[in-house]
Amino acid sequence: MNHRPTADKACFTSPAIERVIERVVARICDPQLAALFVNCFPNTLDTTVTVGTDEQGRPDTFVVTGDIDAMWLRDSTNQVWPYLPFVNEDPNLNRLIQGVINRQTRCVMIDPYANAFNREATGSHWKSDQTVMTDDLHERKYELDSLCAVLRLAYGYWEVSKDASCFDDRWHEAMRRIVATIRAEQAGADEIQKDDYRFQRQTTSPTETLACGGYGQPARRCGLSKSPFRPSDDAAMLPFLVPANAMAVVCLTRLAILWRDVCGKPEDAADAQALADEIDSAIKHHAVIEHPQHGSIFAYEVDGFGSYYCMDDGNVPSLLSLPYLGYCDTGDPIYVNTRRFVLSSSNPYYAEGKAAKGVGSPHTGRGTIWPMAVILQALTSDSAEEVRGCLAILRDTHAGTFFMHESFSKDDAASFTRDWFAWANTLFGELILSVDARFPELLRQN
Repeated sequence: MNHRPTADKACFTSPAIERVIERVVARICDPQLAALFVNCFPNTLDTTVTVGTDEQGRPDTFVVTGDIDAMWLRDSTNQVWPYLPFVNEDPNLNRLIQGVINRQTRCVMIDPYANAFNREATGSHWKSDQTVMTDDLHERKYELDSLCAVLRLAYGYWEVSKDASCFDDRWHEAMRRIVATIRAEQAGADEIQKDDYRFQRQTTSPTETLACGGYGQPARRCGLSKSPFRPSDDAAMLPFLVPANAMAVVCLTRLAILWRDVCGKPEDAADAQALADEIDSAIKHHAVIEHPQHGSIFAYEVDGFGSYYCMDDGNVPSLLSLPYLGYCDTGDPIYVNTRRFVLSSSNPYYAEGKAAKGVGSPHTGRGTIWPMAVILQALTSDSAEEVRGCLAILRDTHAGTFFMHESFSKDDAASFTRDWFAWANTLFGELILSVDARFPELLRQN
């Protein structure tokens, strides 16, 4: 059941992570859960990272998603996130994380609107895309959460290591570009200029391109920031993606802390904090709606004109993940109502079948369930019984592969998408560490 590469074929090995695996797996009584943890937790390090230095001698780490040979800003943060608590125990792991921060900084400096980047300047895989492409870009779908992921990793690394050495002049300029981009995307439809971000693709799928000449559905300025594409890389129905804006509030606030308390840049800090406060106020005024069954909930998307779309997606950021991202507590009344909505048939992408129940995604179609969503359900739950149920679903739906997948059919776990999806694998490892800390008795049972 151990499907890890041999040591000589692994991309990277961390003694600190190996010690964690050895320590935790000894406390897991269920052999399938134990095997899943052994395979999944180190999967990013085992299979997806290339560690080196850039032309300036800085640590440089390229992280592929798994079965796609490109680096997504969002995925790369999430793939290494569970390793952050251990960077002080392993200098090489510390350097690897610094390398991800440096590579993400480089990517933002190339183009803050791109979601995925090539290892080298080899050109885009998508030849028909009508947008401003360069050879460094794998794809240029603008997603607000991609920029938030860069901020999240930088703060998360500093919070553990207290090392600000990678926050150099280039990093500060990249952070300013992130703030400027988020602010620019607050513009309404009547403010759009010809040279503003646009994206169209020759495709038979409407989720792969943007309406209205590539500028996306109309938005009215309201303080929220647009995200034409979701974290699934699907086009949004309405321009303001609420979970991504909530993530922006958290990450801009943390950037303000770095700039003010660590880097001595009070003006930049004030700018980032003002933007965070404006977006937070807009969420409260424009993204909380009255659902006929569940009461006050967060909408998934809004447009500033008063229209809203109620659903949730298995990808993160999602409405389900808001406490995990730090936007609210699990006991927040609006979140409690929203969670009840998300985990019910009121959510058009919630599925319940012969194999399992959970949240899916338009990206894989109705009737699918995302292990990532089941993991987030457990990570944001205060109920041991709910977490137990989530663990059982994850244990019973890996279809004999002993890895997480992107999605699987609600009626047949053997019908799945993506057999090498490192983010979901590493996130499962993060869940097991969380359960070990919060509900250790659940791991002691068969």
